[in-house]
Amino acid sequence: MPVTEIRQYMEKHRPEMVDFLAALVLAESPSSEPESQAGVQTLLREAFTRLDYEVTHLPGQMTGGHLLARPRHFDPARPQQLLVGHCDTVWPIGTLREMPLKIEGNVMGGPGVYDMKGGLAQMVFALRAIKEMGLATAVTPLCFINSDEEIGSPESTPHIEALAQQVCRAFILEPALGPTGKLKTARKGVANYQVVVHGRAAHAGLEPEKGISAILEMSHIVQQLFALNDPERGVSVNVGLVQGGMRTNVVAPECTAWVDVRVPRQVDTERIDTAVNQLIPTLTGASLEINGGIGRIPLERTPRNAQLWAQAQAAGQKMGLQLAEGMAGGGSDGNTTSRFTATLDGLGPVGDGAHARHEFLYIDKLVERAILLTLLLLAEPLSDDSPVV
Repeated sequence: MPVTEIRQYMEKHRPEMVDFLAALVLAESPSSEPESQAGVQTLLREAFTRLDYEVTHLPGQMTGGHLLARPRHFDPARPQQLLVGHCDTVWPIGTLREMPLKIEGNVMGGPGVYDMKGGLAQMVFALRAIKEMGLATAVTPLCFINSDEEIGSPESTPHIEALAQQVCRAFILEPALGPTGKLKTARKGVANYQVVVHGRAAHAGLEPEKGISAILEMSHIVQQLFALNDPERGVSVNVGLVQGGMRTNVVAPECTAWVDVRVPRQVDTERIDTAVNQLIPTLTGASLEINGGIGRIPLERTPRNAQLWAQAQAAGQKMGLQLAEGMAGGGSDGNTTSRFTATLDGLGPVGDGAHARHEFLYIDKLVERAILLTLLLLAEPLSDDSPVV
């Protein structure tokens, strides 16, 4: 692989990469405002069109829709690889007034710069390097950019699942893990539940014995839920919000709890899901209503994912890098692709402050990660990369 030439290309085009990323950041695009996605998606569409990619906008019902880009002329019989990113952020329109785009030396800050518009810039410039340097990929790149990742990818997940079954590997351009830029070879699965306790209202002073306190019952349920925590296995079950009752002189007829679950392995996901759905009320006459479930299964260190990680290590060595791996506690679209194909996550920028006011990335690492991505896109398919359906 022409590592030196690719590095020279990226360094030469570093100012353009920074300018492109700045334009993406200035196009504010919160998930909660679907119409805001038009600006950032126009910039991306134009960038892919210049690469001679055919870009399709997949409309959403409650989101800004998603972009699917693929080479205008390619052989569908050849193996394909998927690049996944998202253009939505957690920051509302107007955040730039309080948290402006800043470039100070090697640091670039602003809403969404790290999570994950930096990864989108890397995606575009890696593909641009391949095109302009006349390099040939043995595996055809497909690019999918969604606008609902920050809210759990409710509308884009079916598209991602379908694409993941067509490709031999997937690269997720989410930010790197930690200040050393670890790649994410594992992610915890995520489940969310809403537990509603139904009791019976009564006057708390005149006839409390006729009531069934939903709040009292919920106190028992909360203890059962917290008992499911297993720190040694990396399982966390958190009741983060409880709401119930009518007023102080009424025995509470209803109480609701919202529960967040994080698990590192699929076997734990199934065990916790069963336990939550089999909760039984303690108080006679109380009843439970349980909604929700598993949103994203864990991204585990499967054999095929391990092979892709080894391929990344080899590419890093060619660059003079000693890459490291780690597990992230949050989920991403990589959790979804890993069900069907070899997946490597955390290939995006190195920095800090995802969802925080100090969000930033290191520009030199942005360039470095674009080089790494280019090498991975040029790599041969793994020996057992055939899609698993």
